[in-house]
Amino acid sequence: VQLQASGGGLVQPGESLRLSCAAPGFHEYAIGWFRQAPGKVREGLSCISSNGRSTYCADSLKGRFTISRDIAKDTAYLVINNLEPEDTAVYYCAAEPSARRSECTCGDVDVYRYWGQGTQVTVSS
Repeated sequence: VQLQASGGGLVQPGESLRLSCAAPGFHEYAIGWFRQAPGKVREGLSCISSNGRSTYCADSLKGRFTISRDIAKDTAYLVINNLEPEDTAVYYCAAEPSARRSECTCGDVDVYRYWGQGTQVTVSS
């Protein structure tokens, strides 16, 4: 069973995107969103616990990034508003099996055991 991220694409600065993470069978896992730009390390963005409690890996991400999940659809989402060229990256979702129901670990790639294939987001005018 794998996760599958989708919803990326080529957008202009200032636009918004909603990324989806299909996660069938992972409703008891925390889900995290990460991104990796060319030549850079994978960066944690946000995570959401199995009962819907969200965490953002940096205060600077709050406001532009919104994480959510729909348990009934086994899907997590990441909305990114006011996209900037610096947001260009491959965006990944991953599942953390060891998190407690109201917790998730933001940004630590080592605790996320299951990964999707990533979806490319390119922000350019």
